[in-house]
Amino acid sequence: MTPATRIYLIRHGQVAGNDQPRYNGQADVGLTDIGLEQYHVLKERLAGNPISACYTSDLSRCAIGAKILCGRFGIEPVPRTELRELNIGVWEGLTWQEIAQRWPTEWQARLSDLVNYRVPQGENLLDVEARVMPVIAEIVERHKWQEILVVGHGGVNRIVLLNAIGAPLAGMFNIEQNYGCLNIIDYYSDGRAAVKLLNG
Repeated sequence: MTPATRIYLIRHGQVAGNDQPRYNGQADVGLTDIGLEQYHVLKERLAGNPISACYTSDLSRCAIGAKILCGRFGIEPVPRTELRELNIGVWEGLTWQEIAQRWPTEWQARLSDLVNYRVPQGENLLDVEARVMPVIAEIVERHKWQEILVVGHGGVNRIVLLNAIGAPLAGMFNIEQNYGCLNIIDYYSDGRAAVKLLNG
């Protein structure tokens, strides 16, 4: 079988304010008790795997969970600012309903062009792809044939998964990423990638 580097790609646990659809972006929102428990459940799920390194967004909802997970494997998480969620600019912390009411034209513009539209003072999907994917490539190169944890966000994870299957960024919301979910991606020596588990 062709050797592969395996990435266990995790979305952070449940966060405060989860009861309403909202854009947290790079705001450092806290985990709920359920969110913390989701990490402990993941830690047990992953216990039998030979995980040798962990990379995480430096936002606390990821970094705290990465610390929990790494305690099982005797490793230290490496924080990377490049793995932060999409910067949603002036919309950070607002619910979808609030945005639609206060910025109706801009809201529709983003819905119409998810890939290219940039929220004022924020990023678009191309910006996020340009900062996230080089880090994933670096991790795969540095840890050839190893099994690695990457703790990220819903938007970031979707971009990594779309890249792995060769799908366009416009398909962002064709992939679900529940709080505390696990994805598994194998990166092969011939340059191929295969998603082994999605939103598990």
